[in-house]
Amino acid sequence: MPRPRINREPSRLVAQGTPWITVMLASVLPGLALIASVPFVPPFGFLMFISWRQLRPGLLPVWSGLPLGMFDDLYSGQPFGSAVLLFSAAAIVLDMVEARLPWRNFLTEWLVAIVLIIAYIIAGLVLANIGDAQTPLRVTWPQIVISVLAYPLVGRFVALADRLRLTPFREIR
Repeated sequence: MPRPRINREPSRLVAQGTPWITVMLASVLPGLALIASVPFVPPFGFLMFISWRQLRPGLLPVWSGLPLGMFDDLYSGQPFGSAVLLFSAAAIVLDMVEARLPWRNFLTEWLVAIVLIIAYIIAGLVLANIGDAQTPLRVTWPQIVISVLAYPLVGRFVALADRLRLTPFREIR
């Protein structure tokens, strides 16, 4: 006889591991799609990280920028440590915004995300140029525009993943 679904809790491993796994998979995603000489694929790992931090502020701690940024650095091609710095800085900024804004809505979160996305891409370019990349700023505009427009879709995916994260799993017999 199947057990009733009332008072069932979701798997603790799934509930706590889903944000970490989705950010790591999103960090690998741009490298799987195609290789281009001009950056136009959004930094999906960073977009996913921002989305999780805005949807569930306490789920990914502030220090999560370090390991997730380190994982992103392994797959992004950026100088090692740049995503660690930028993910951690974004986590601190999101924490400060969360503490100072008593209310949130889609528009304010999207505006905060736009500022963070633009800062992330430009700071990534500056850090890459320090390592002798010599890439002009105008090359990043398509990536910035695509990233800003892709952010609401990433946010919807995170909301879906959050809903699935909290659903109880049935027992396998």
